[in-house]
Amino acid sequence: MPAITADPLALPRLSRLPEETTGWRRVARIVTAQRHLEGEGFQVRRPFPGVDLPMADPFLLLDHMGAIEYAPGEARGTPWHPHRGFETVTYIIDGAFQHQDTTGGGGLISDGATQWMTAAAGIQHIEQPPPELVAKGGLFHGVQLWVNLPRSQKWVNPRYQDIEAQDVKLLASDDGSSLVRVIAGSLGGHDGPGVTYTPINYLHATVAPGARLALPWPRDFNA
Repeated sequence: MPAITADPLALPRLSRLPEETTGWRRVARIVTAQRHLEGEGFQVRRPFPGVDLPMADPFLLLDHMGAIEYAPGEARGTPWHPHRGFETVTYIIDGAFQHQDTTGGGGLISDGATQWMTAAAGIQHIEQPPPELVAKGGLFHGVQLWVNLPRSQKWVNPRYQDIEAQDVKLLASDDGSSLVRVIAGSLGGHDGPGVTYTPINYLHATVAPGARLALPWPRDFNA
């Protein structure tokens, strides 16, 4: 998994949550993602939309792409298409995706990098696998999250953030068994590099086999 890795024992650690006084959250619902074909014919697994809006708010859609080992000629992307009123956040764990939009933003998203595109007042973009992946095949794995914008900010100017793998804040669990990459928001007083209109936390955690990861989370945030 080329998404940025590090030795958790050498990283700042999250504080241990006290068992007695922590308001532990229970799982509210388990959702089975539905399979869809997107763009020019690549498959995604989509857990929402499809759940009650209050459970997902402020998120509109989540697509899990791969993990898939493409044969030569199999990799697919999307044609030019518009968005407005929300943000698309594309996080690539393995492989690469090329992005271009009508603001001039874009580039190659690969191996732990994040593209944060604020469509807002309106934008068009295209997402394609790089020519090398199309020609030779290879592993591809990522997720795309759509974040709703507050009503007062749906007409702000579009913008693009390129968050490289080395930009994210790396943390370890209190016992050093899990690695947490903070991409946006704040976790235990540690801030990620992503700038958001909507208050959210966005992170990627790798939990060791048999380990348990407990995270401090704002009381008024979904999880």
